Amino acid sequence: MNILVIESSPHKNGSSNLLADSFARGAKEAGHAVTVFDAGKAKISPCLACEACGMSGPCVQKDDMEKVKQLILQSDTVVFVTPLYYFGMSAQLKILIDRCYSFNGNLHSKDLKTVLIATAWDSNAVKMRPLIEHYQMICKYLGFEDMGMILGLGCGTPSMTMRTDYPQKAYELGKSLR
Repeated sequence: MNILVIESSPHKNGSSNLLADSFARGAKEAGHAVTVFDAGKAKISPCLACEACGMSGPCVQKDDMEKVKQLILQSDTVVFVTPLYYFGMSAQLKILIDRCYSFNGNLHSKDLKTVLIATAWDSNAVKMRPLIEHYQMICKYLGFEDMGMILGLGCGTPSMTMRTDYPQKAYELGKSLR
């Protein structure tokens, strides 16, 4: 299975990427090919809503989105990784997802599997609810099959995260994918 892990934190060594690394390690041990794309550092501009793509591409913008588009289309599973920012995903991940508009048609027919990995400083699970609902709506709209979520509560720093069982849960989810 080809798995694409899309990290979106501006903190390369932050908590969400720590969980992504654990997931990737488990997936690799299970024999899957894993590619990581760092949307947190990529040059991806917001969608212009110009409609030039007609939802089947190409996009008029020439940036790193073309690379991630090809990676997504070559993948069986995409893992969306984000810190929780104001009860939602990072702007870096949101821009990337918005730009998927230019190949919506391809995504609808792909039967893509997805995973959500998110971390929050707070330990109150209710604060993850808007992110979960957004992710689930994206899955429903595009016909993605949700393979699971790791919602790291109380993971504000890597040291906080390492004191939880979330790294192990992420590893196990990666290892369990079939």
